[in-house]
Amino acid sequence: MTREPLGRLLVVRLGSLGDLIHTLPAVAAIRLTHPFAQIDWLVDRAHRELLDLVPVISSTIPLRKPTGDGWIQALRELRARRYDVAIDFQGLIKSAVLARLSGAARVIGFSRRAAREGAASLFYTERVAVPDTGHVVHKNLALAGRLGAPVHRLEFPLMPLPSGALDELTANGIDRFALVNGGAAWPNKRWPPERFGRIAAWLHERHGLRSVVLWGPGEESLAQAIVDAASGAAILAPPTSLTDLVALAGRATLMISGDTGPTHVAAALGTPVVALFGPTDPERNGPWDAGDVTVSRYQVCDCHYQRRCVHGAGERWCLGTITEEDVREAIDQRLRRRAAGEGRAASDRDSNSD
Repeated sequence: MTREPLGRLLVVRLGSLGDLIHTLPAVAAIRLTHPFAQIDWLVDRAHRELLDLVPVISSTIPLRKPTGDGWIQALRELRARRYDVAIDFQGLIKSAVLARLSGAARVIGFSRRAAREGAASLFYTERVAVPDTGHVVHKNLALAGRLGAPVHRLEFPLMPLPSGALDELTANGIDRFALVNGGAAWPNKRWPPERFGRIAAWLHERHGLRSVVLWGPGEESLAQAIVDAASGAAILAPPTSLTDLVALAGRATLMISGDTGPTHVAAALGTPVVALFGPTDPERNGPWDAGDVTVSRYQVCDCHYQRRCVHGAGERWCLGTITEEDVREAIDQRLRRRAAGEGRAASDRDSNSD
């Protein structure tokens, strides 16, 4: 661990959306310790827009293409900047190679046991061991601790900007709403859309909340199925950029979703969350605010961290065993906690986390 002043630091975390969110506290802690450092972030082009909302970094360097030409272009820019340190929060061979080829004198990453791909550790000059258990946010903070950063500070420096999608909702008289997100990159993370729809209908009847249903590329028909099952209590979100997503998540009264990027964006902003987990562990990947509620089947899941259920979509599909009553109870619990002031908004969490 060192608190020596840093000149230039390269952060490597290419994606995905949720993983970028989980890296923010570590980078914020580094910025706190090294307020005058040039902190650049190497990221996949698709996620660069999110990092434009993160004020603690100096600039982003996009990996424009996952090809040899894309790598060469990025590496030319990296090596021209002459970094003192590169720190790899991804722990894959590709991210470790990019960190090492950046030309940084020090290349920091996880130990072989902690890296997502153990061989990635071969490319680091310094390796940090972290516990096998615990939230990935704290693992990233432990890595930042090698640069003298405080490892118990949970700050999510995400700055919502004006949003056309939010303006459209407001123009239509929708100021108080829940966000529902039924999509996910992994098929076994997607709770059935008709169940989400019936939850939206119940949410409107019981709590007076309209639901706005998010959708990403290729998910519009799934989102429409949720709206169709909601008996008029839900609407389809306008097309949303990452800037729009952050604005909507920051304004929402509640987020209901599986283990996906929008869930983690909402949690980072202090929005109350009800999250549905199956093949992934909420203790590692879930919301970190004690007020949030997770409905999990991880303990009985047979396909931990696999993209597809080994049982198909039958009765043994773990996420499918989450009932609508389970989710209704979770929502009631989360909204009661919100009314009682339990759980902390992002600003409260930040100011009390030292």
